[in-house]
Amino acid sequence: MIKTVAIIPARGGSKRLPGKNIKMLGELPLIAHSIQYAQRHNNIIDQVYVTTDSPEIKAISEQYGALTIDRPTEISGDHEPTITALQHTLSMLPETVEHIILLQPTNPLRPEGLLPEALKKYTEGAHDSLVSITRNQEKFGKLTNGKFIPYNYTLGQRSQDLEPLYAENGLLYISHTSLIKKGILIGENHTTIVIDHAFAKADIDTLQDFEYVEYLLKHHKK
Repeated sequence: MIKTVAIIPARGGSKRLPGKNIKMLGELPLIAHSIQYAQRHNNIIDQVYVTTDSPEIKAISEQYGALTIDRPTEISGDHEPTITALQHTLSMLPETVEHIILLQPTNPLRPEGLLPEALKKYTEGAHDSLVSITRNQEKFGKLTNGKFIPYNYTLGQRSQDLEPLYAENGLLYISHTSLIKKGILIGENHTTIVIDHAFAKADIDTLQDFEYVEYLLKHHKK
């Protein structure tokens, strides 16, 4: 019985960076970085699946050893949430799956030891889900009638004195399948893992993002 699978959702219709998921990042197509990351943790992950609507992504994913799920067109649109792709993938699997590890291909770089540490936190506390987050170090504000109004600080306040605020960084999610079936990725009984690493900002949506990740890859070869 399979208990834990990695699911990598990869649509083919990127508009801001066409062909993003199969674009070469270093020596590998972008999606292959997440596939190989999952494969390196085969003591944790029983099987790796890529769900996609793209024949090109499907072919490359299978070339690198992932199993693929054909995602229907009706759940492959620009505004479709990831959860529907996860639900569809689960419905197509013949085995019983207990835990889902979501790896987004647009976050191809992950710090050493992230997954084992995250899984330990997830299982030891009997949590229903886990999300990776990063502390914000920026000064945010709003524009009101053309004026900048600080949101998370007061004018003149030092950055190191900011109230701790955190954001999802997209590197890793773990969820029990019972949540996914209900359409929920992060449950009420979730836990977090805080990532203080340059890779936490390696999220690719645009060409500029891609070039930044290329820079990080060259300087963090491991």
